Amino acid sequence: MPVAENLDVLKHRLAVARGDAPADLRIKNARLLNVLSGEIHDADVTIADGVFVGFAGGEAVETIDAAGRYLCPGFIDGHIHIESTLLSPPVFARAVAPHGTCAVVSDPHEIANVLGLPGIEYMLACSQDLPVTCYFMMPSCVPATDMATSGARLGAMDVAAMLARHPDRILGLAEVMNFPGVVAGDDMVLRKLIAARGRVIDGHAPGLTGRALDAYATAGPGSDHECTELDEAREKLRRGLHIMIRQGSTEKNLETLISLVTPDNAAQFSLVSDDRDPTDLSREGHLNALVRQAVALGVPPLRAVAMASINPARYFGLNRRGAIAPGYRADAVLVENLTSFSISQVVLAGRRLEEWEFADRSCLTPPRAMRVGGELAEARLAVPATSSRMRVIGIVPGQIVTEALVVAPTVRDGLAVADPGRDLAKLAVIERHKGTGNLGLGFVQGLGLKAGAIAGTVAHDAHNIIVAGVNDADMALAARTLMVSGGGFAVVRDGQVLAQVRLAVAGLMSDAPLEVVLSGLQALDGAYREIAGLSPHVEAHPFMAMSFLSLEVIPSLKLTDKGLVDVMAFAPVPLFL
Repeated sequence: MPVAENLDVLKHRLAVARGDAPADLRIKNARLLNVLSGEIHDADVTIADGVFVGFAGGEAVETIDAAGRYLCPGFIDGHIHIESTLLSPPVFARAVAPHGTCAVVSDPHEIANVLGLPGIEYMLACSQDLPVTCYFMMPSCVPATDMATSGARLGAMDVAAMLARHPDRILGLAEVMNFPGVVAGDDMVLRKLIAARGRVIDGHAPGLTGRALDAYATAGPGSDHECTELDEAREKLRRGLHIMIRQGSTEKNLETLISLVTPDNAAQFSLVSDDRDPTDLSREGHLNALVRQAVALGVPPLRAVAMASINPARYFGLNRRGAIAPGYRADAVLVENLTSFSISQVVLAGRRLEEWEFADRSCLTPPRAMRVGGELAEARLAVPATSSRMRVIGIVPGQIVTEALVVAPTVRDGLAVADPGRDLAKLAVIERHKGTGNLGLGFVQGLGLKAGAIAGTVAHDAHNIIVAGVNDADMALAARTLMVSGGGFAVVRDGQVLAQVRLAVAGLMSDAPLEVVLSGLQALDGAYREIAGLSPHVEAHPFMAMSFLSLEVIPSLKLTDKGLVDVMAFAPVPLFL
């Protein structure tokens, strides 16, 4: 971290800036992407005590010769859920740092929905003083709604207390997902907004338009990362919302929205990942990948870099972050060119990445989070067919929104069953926090299962056990496997567990190194492809796609432990019409 500023430290920085003392680090012969002046210019950058102090060059203890390469500010992800990378904060930080990430703003509502305030405190403690700064937002929706059972409930007093307790780490109120509650003036939701007055409030309003959008923006949310259509983003931009263009592993909105960004409005946009699969993180990168994709779509490199540095820094009020200029924290990324953005050197808080250590804090693993009511008997998964028409969740490739389909069930012995020939799998959500015994049943089209079953305890936002399969026996075994292990993912076929990944931290994250997690996910992916009949060359994210099928605040049809939810009506609906 930068040396804490006091009189002596400030005098030393000024001496280096004047040229009266040698810098700690000098980066010479660089082509600087200056996101403040809006130009690319030659610069010799000097660093003292973890901050940039000037462009004049001079003596330095250590020197990096950029040799004409491009120097960018460190990248800042303004909206991510660390839990969705399946990595604990220190392992996550170690994974993203080589890709030029210097800071993230994370919403810990995943672990908060499982463990409540102790889960948030775990994330804060586990990420304290890492080379990659982990800021957080206070979850606004724990639970997301009362149409699912989560492990905790946080109110306005909790929001106010945590904002006061951690003013430098928790920046504001996280994505306000209960947009119907905001628009309708629900007291419980509005009290949380009032508790966060004067701090940043993130929005989450998929498909919201017109007067309802006016009401939502009036209540206080200042951003939105849920835009999937150009007209939707334009309308929200006109209401003054900061548009976070999301390009994650499942949600890919960059190509659709990027044409809306112009020189006149570019400051109102940031690039964010939201949810990033660890395999994609390792293979493609983090924000550097988003910047590269934006440039490939025609965005000028300087503008793309600004959307991943100074823009999120300004939106969140991160003083002296997100740019390379005197007085700013010395985070920088040296890249070979402005097309591939291949990284040759990362500097965090004035030190080369290789000089940093990332503390192992696996000892802070929170308590086991698995309390299922009774055994899951196969018979409980049976679905009597009571009509010739049933509601089915339709997966939309590349999106977390789903379709609300109405199809004829496949019936066998009076029971509605899965039908691999129609890519129709049975879906179950099993409550795992309070031992209620709740079990929601439905069907999903688009997962590609031809045999067996897959299960996971990552199931937004309540994170109950979610299982999809083509037969009840394998579905029950997959669920029981996770109950015994404490959470994670499993693939089952013909009564055999083909692959399993254990997530010891609240059933959401592993405390193992990245390499161990990647190896487990590779085996899991191979097992899924085996039961789905997919070749290795076809891209697939079945567990991430399945994890959003229970998120009852994202249109159109979802399944929770309490049953099917019509998100547009914001109400439960029966399986059969």
